[in-house]
Parts: sequence; structure tokens; C-alpha cells
Amino acid sequence: MSVIVDTNILVRFVVDDDPAQSRLARALFLTTELLVIPSVALCEAVWVLSRSYKLPLVDIADAIRRLTVAENVRVDRPTIDAGLAQIDAGGDFADGVIAYDGRGLGGETFVSFDRAAVRRLNAQGIAAKVPA
Repeated sequence: MSVIVDTNILVRFVVDDDPAQSRLARALFLTTELLVIPSVALCEAVWVLSRSYKLPLVDIADAIRRLTVAENVRVDRPTIDAGLAQIDAGGDFADGVIAYDGRGLGGETFVSFDRAAVRRLNAQGIAAKVPA
């Protein structure tokens, strides 16, 4: 069987704050033939883990890396790596995902009012600017 994993499964797996749901989430990862984790689910999970659970970004990045290397897990690896590169640079996972996805759809320049995100992306050689 293959399943598409929702954000709440990822959060329960990482934070283990609900014994019954966390046990089911762990079992899902251990027993399912193929787990598909959409990039948007990881974006949501990062937001929940950082905002609601106040986990440090380095711990969140480590959790994403652990979750996404299992043989039975499928993710869009280049997109996830772009998000992780932003976390590693002190930024937002979703900014990296958005910039990568946008380039894949034919966009050339990431545009945002978030000046820090624009600086981080430019530092990585990714075209980004604040609208003028």
C-alpha cells in the first residue's frame, strides 16, 4: 500500500505529544510500503513545529532529514533540499520550496517583501528581489 502523509502525521511523528496518535504515526512509517510526503505538508509541518512547538530550526531540519531518507519515503528531493538550504542559511523552509518550485514552473526571479529571504536566496545564487 502507498499513502500520502498529511502534516498532522508528520508532527505527531516528530513531537510525540499524543501517545496514541504518535504510536500510529510511527507504525505508519515502519509498516507502509510507500509513504509520499508532499512538499506542502513539509512546509506546514515546519511552520507548526517552529511556531506552535517552538522547536529550533536546526532540530526541525534534522527531523526533516531523518524523515525523508527512509527507503519507503518519497519526496521531491530537489525541492526539499532547497527548503533545507534556506533553513541552513537561517531562513524559512517554505521560501526555498517556493523559489525552487517557481523556477521549475518557468519563473526566473523570486519576488518577496521579505528582504532577508531575498538576501539569503541571492547569496545562494538564486535570482530574488524586493518589488520596487
